[in-house]
Formats: sequence, structure tokens, C-alpha cells
Amino acid sequence: MSDADLRTAVLQALASVAPEMDEAELDPKTSFREQLDIDSMDFLNFVIALHDSLAVDIPEADYPRMTSLDGAIAYLAERLKAAA
Repeated sequence: MSDADLRTAVLQALASVAPEMDEAELDPKTSFREQLDIDSMDFLNFVIALHDSLAVDIPEADYPRMTSLDGAIAYLAERLKAAA
């Protein structure tokens, strides 16, 4: 799966918990919580949406790696490559 595909999946999952998100204004290096004011339940739902759409397990210990767009894409690419 390409980084562009992963970016799309991450943005779709984010949109499910933060529908007011403006993709054009999203800083890929800044945490989602800072930019979108999402709480812990929103973040959990974001992770669940990614799990459902990509069929990748994301352990709670790895959640800190999923807090920004760049971080989430890099983490997911790593997980999917390891699973292949």
C-alpha cells in the first residue's frame, strides 16, 4: 500500500471522528489532539476505524506513534510491510 493510500485511509478515519477537519489546514507533523481538539474516545475511534479499514492491529502501546498524520502514515507503512 502506498503512502498516498495510507494518507487517504488516515484522513478518512480522522474525518469520522472530526468531521469539521479541514484537510488543507492539517499540519502533518502536529498532533491531531492539538489541531482537532479530539479527546481520548475520539482517538480510540480513529484507531478502530483504521483497524477496520486496513485490517492492521494497532496495540495501545503504539498509540503515541499515531498522533500526527506523518507519524500515523509511517507507523502504518511499517506495520503493513511487516505483515506482508
